[in-house]
Amino acid sequence: MISGGDRALVRAALEVAPDALPTGDVPIGAVVTGPDGALLSRACNERESRRDPTAHAEMLALRSAAAVHGDGWRLEGCTLAVTVEPCTMCAGALVLARVARVVFGAWEPRTGAVGSLWDVVRDRRTQHRPEVVGGVLAEECAALLADFFTDQREVK
Repeated sequence: MISGGDRALVRAALEVAPDALPTGDVPIGAVVTGPDGALLSRACNERESRRDPTAHAEMLALRSAAAVHGDGWRLEGCTLAVTVEPCTMCAGALVLARVARVVFGAWEPRTGAVGSLWDVVRDRRTQHRPEVVGGVLAEECAALLADFFTDQREVK
């Protein structure tokens, strides 16, 4: 069941997602909150601006959160919220960081690794399996992506 708190987290990720647009990055936003619910970090995609294939919103938010959380690289008890289902790289990173929960908006059937194409985060072979809440504000998150890709096709 989707809670009001989860909606608020995805809404916060939606607020940062458009920051990616001026550089031509796909508008995906992510936030990380601590065990107490306090915002630790927020980020948007920066692959184009950084010329870095790993500069996904989730990766940047995880790095920033780890820097301020106070437990080294471990994000135990933390929640990652993102506007679209994480890819394999991001899903692997959040498992390795020991994030407690992942909350996301739109499902991504082509690259999603939290239940769509793969399910990296709930694989029984991993030592850590976070709670997953998907489809939060899914229509709004999907619309942001659809608008971006429609605009991209019109420009070409």
